[in-house]
Amino acid sequence: MSLRDNLPLYLYELHEGDQDVFTDVLLAHEMEYDDTEFLDLVLESRTKVLESFEEDTLTEAIARDLEARQGFVILDDRVLRVSVVVSNEEDETKVVSVEDQRGVMEDASDERFRSLVLDVEKEDRRWGER
Repeated sequence: MSLRDNLPLYLYELHEGDQDVFTDVLLAHEMEYDDTEFLDLVLESRTKVLESFEEDTLTEAIARDLEARQGFVILDDRVLRVSVVVSNEEDETKVVSVEDQRGVMEDASDERFRSLVLDVEKEDRRWGER
């Protein structure tokens, strides 16, 4: 799969969410699937992994299965080559070592970074918060 070969690259998203937690996985493939075709692939993978997956989330398990069986590429830190911190200040815009970031994650393999979305009702906020 290469943009340099003038082949198109199509992106697909798996989104898992309930009322409290949301996870997204971004996939790439050189083939274009319509909604129904991609849904069929996801449902097939979901059925295959549902009872036995070891990943942290169902979306990650489905993505790994699609990667192994259908040739999708998971767009995650494994394919990240350069990371740049961008700032309004020129001297603060710089490359951040991807290898150092990977080393930290490997050393702390039991600690994972996740995003958490919290929706607080206005009446439940602490006094003085807007």
